[in-house]
Amino acid sequence: MINYDSFLSRRGLDMQGSAIRRIGALSAGIPDMISFAPGYPDPAVTPWADFREIASGLLSGSDSEVLQYGPTRGHAPLLDAVTSILAERGIRASREELLVTTGSQQALDLAARVLCDPGDVVIVELPTYTGALAAFRDAQAELVGVRQDADGINLEDLEAVVKRERRAGKRVGCLYVVPNFQNPAGLLMGLEKRRRLLETASRLDLLLVEDDPYGALYFDDADAPLTRPIKAADDDGRVLYLSSFSKTLAAGFRVAWIAAPAPLVAKFDVAKQAADLCSGALDQRMVYEAWKRGVLAAGVPRLRAHYRHKRETIERAMRATLDGVLSWRTPRGGFFILASLPEDLNGEDLLQPAIAERVVFVAGAPFFVDGSGRNTIRLSFSLPAPDRIVEGVNRLARVIRQALERR
Repeated sequence: MINYDSFLSRRGLDMQGSAIRRIGALSAGIPDMISFAPGYPDPAVTPWADFREIASGLLSGSDSEVLQYGPTRGHAPLLDAVTSILAERGIRASREELLVTTGSQQALDLAARVLCDPGDVVIVELPTYTGALAAFRDAQAELVGVRQDADGINLEDLEAVVKRERRAGKRVGCLYVVPNFQNPAGLLMGLEKRRRLLETASRLDLLLVEDDPYGALYFDDADAPLTRPIKAADDDGRVLYLSSFSKTLAAGFRVAWIAAPAPLVAKFDVAKQAADLCSGALDQRMVYEAWKRGVLAAGVPRLRAHYRHKRETIERAMRATLDGVLSWRTPRGGFFILASLPEDLNGEDLLQPAIAERVVFVAGAPFFVDGSGRNTIRLSFSLPAPDRIVEGVNRLARVIRQALERR
C-alpha cells in the first residue's frame, strides 16, 4: 500500500473530521435510533406544496438560465431580496457588499481562507460551532478561546486574551461569534454586551465574523428586538455578517450569504471562483421565489411555534428524569441545549452505551478549543417528533444513571 501521507500538504495532514458527522456515521442504520445529534430542520414543517409549485414553474423551460451557470456573486434578484431581509434586521447593504454562498459553511471557509495565514490567531467563544472550527483549522489558524457569561462572551477575558497573544508576537485578526441562540450553547448575547463588544473590537482593531443562522427562530415575540445583529450598529465596516436560508426554508437548498465591506466581498468573490465558480442557479431561484411569494414570511412564525413546543417538550422530559443530574440554560430560540453532567462524567464515554440504548447526542468537548467541556453534551431538539423526544430523554436518563451507579 502507498503511504499517501507523504503526498499530502500540511493542511491535508492536519484536517479533522466533524464530530457531528462522526456521530451520524456511528449510529447510521440502527433501527429505532433516536438522534439528538444533528441540528437538522424538521421536514414536517417544510412547505412542500409551495416548493412543488415553484419548481414546476421554474422547470417549465421558459427560462434557459434556470439550469445554467450563474454569477459568482449570486442571482441578482436574490441579492435584492437579501438586501430587503437585511434591512428588516437593521442592516444596510448594497449588492457590492453581498455574496451568495453555498451554505454558511462555505462562507466560513471563504472567510478563513481570505483572512487567515497559517499561524494567525482566531478568537472563538468557549464553546463554539465545530463547523467554524473546522474552517479556521483548515486555514491553519491557531484557535484561542474566550469564556462566555450567561449573556455572551466575557469582554474582560477577550481583551486579556488578545493582548496576551499579541505580546507573544502573534497576529490576531478576527473574532468569530454566534450571538443568537448559539450552536452549541443556545445562548442569546445581550444587547448591551453586543454594543460593548463592537466597541472592544474597534479598540483592539479586530474584525468580527458574526454568524447568524438562528436569529429568526426566537420563541417569544419579546425577544425579537434582542436578536438585532451586531452588524446593524457597525458604522466602520468591522463586521462580516453571515446568515442562511437553511433553517427557515430548507437546508438542502444550500443558499446562504455574506454581508461585508465591499473590498472584502471582492476578495471573497475571487476565492469562491476557485471553489465552486457559483452557487446552484436552481436553488437560488427557488429561494428567491419563496421569498417573493411570501412563503418565507408566512412560514417563520410557524417555525417559531413548532420549535418552541419541542424545546418545552425536551425540557419537561429532562426535568422529569434528570433533575439534579443535568444542568442547562433554557434556550430562548434555535435548536440546541448544552447540558452539563456531573464533573466526573465524560460525555464521550457515554456515547457507546447510549448507542446501545438507541439514543445518540454529541459530546460537548469538540466545541471547546481549550480542552474543557468534557462533562457536557449537546442535545438538538429540532428533528425528532415530540413523542420521540420524550422517549429519547428516557433512554438517555437510563444511560446516565447507569454511569453514575458505576462510579
